[in-house]
Order: sequence, then structure tokens, then C-alpha cells
Amino acid sequence: MNELTSTPSPNEGKRLVIEVDGKKYARYPIKTRVVTDQDDIIEVIKDAVESHLSDDAVVVITEKIVAISQGRAFPVDQIKPSFWAKFVSKFVSKHSWGIGIGSPETMELAIREAGLWRILAAGLIAFPLRLIGIKGLFYVLVGKNVNAIDGPTPYTIPPYNRYAKLPPKDPENVAKQISTALSGAKVVIIDANDFGQRILGASNGVDRSLIRRTFTDNPLGQESQQTPIAIVKRVD
Repeated sequence: MNELTSTPSPNEGKRLVIEVDGKKYARYPIKTRVVTDQDDIIEVIKDAVESHLSDDAVVVITEKIVAISQGRAFPVDQIKPSFWAKFVSKFVSKHSWGIGIGSPETMELAIREAGLWRILAAGLIAFPLRLIGIKGLFYVLVGKNVNAIDGPTPYTIPPYNRYAKLPPKDPENVAKQISTALSGAKVVIIDANDFGQRILGASNGVDRSLIRRTFTDNPLGQESQQTPIAIVKRVD
């Protein structure tokens, strides 16, 4: 791997280059086919990025396609919420960028992933603290990457605009497996939207803080763009 072999264009409305700590980084969006639970995520990533890699590139992958490939996305009309899922979801803050676990269906997934008692205990501790301005403690207490659970959104490419999904399973190990398949290229699995970025998994040698800051404007595109991957490369 030497130079980037091609230079994909940025998604509409997004910048190709961002500056972090006085240095410039390009985020080249990479198009893929629609990923399903029948796909091997390692092969999907290899097919998409191998011709674009360079020595200093970092491959950044949205957590959503990893979760989908693992069979962790479900048609929302096939999820049957329990009483507790319906009850607890009423107390979850709703946000403009996604449902999160604020619907009975996604809360049901959270209960399956983390366990009912962990969900209830975290809620009992976090809810009164939220009333006095201490926010985000619920997800810290629950763990299990429950804050990566999301429901259907109209801007997601079909059929996943009607799906709810769990976070990917063992994203740290998946990132390392993909890195090995890419001859040691650095790999990150990220949960990013226009309001926040979290690194769920990364291969060895990745500067997680740097990658998170290069994604503050979320250059990926999961609608018709079909660009759930980006190659990050310093360009100055």
C-alpha cells in the first residue's frame, strides 16, 4: 500500500477535509452494496476498501452494517414488546436524530441485551439525577453498548428504515479481524450521527480520540449514498 489509488467524492452537504489540532484529514466515503445478515462483514469491507488503501489510512466503519451482518437487526413489526418494555420506554428522552431505546420495541431489545434488572436498576438511579441536570448516567450503568440500539428511521436505506437493531457483538474483536484481513490496516467501528460519536471497537494502534474528532460532522451516508465506510487519511 502506498498512495490512495482513487479519491471518492464527499457526500452531498459534507466536507471532504476536516482540521483537527491544526492538521488536515480527508474522510473518503466508500460505497458498498446493501449489507444483509447473509454477508460476511470481513469480505464486504475487503471488497469495498482494498483498492483505496494507503499506508497511513484508517478504515472507519459504521456499527450499523456490522450489526446487520451479525443478524442483530429485526423488522420492527416482528418485535413483541413486554409490559416492562412498554412501561420503561415512556421515561426515555426522545431525540431528533433517532429513536434510541425510546420506543417499546427498542426497549425490548435493550432488555434482551442487558437484562431487565440491570435496566430497572439503572433507571431507578439515573432518572432522579436527570431531574437535577445529571444526564447520561443510565447508559453508563447499563453498559453493553445499549446506547447504540436504534429503531427505524425514514432516512435509512430500505429495508432497514423499518428495522430496529442491537449494537454489534464484540466490535473490538471484529475490528481486529478486519484489520488482519486488510494486512494490518487500522480499523475502527464507530457509532456516529450529527450529534455525537462513539468508538465501539478499534484495532491496535488507532488513536481513538483523533478518529472521533474527525467524525464530528458525520461524513458517512446510510441513505441512497450507501457509504457506510470511510477511509481517513492525513492530507496536509
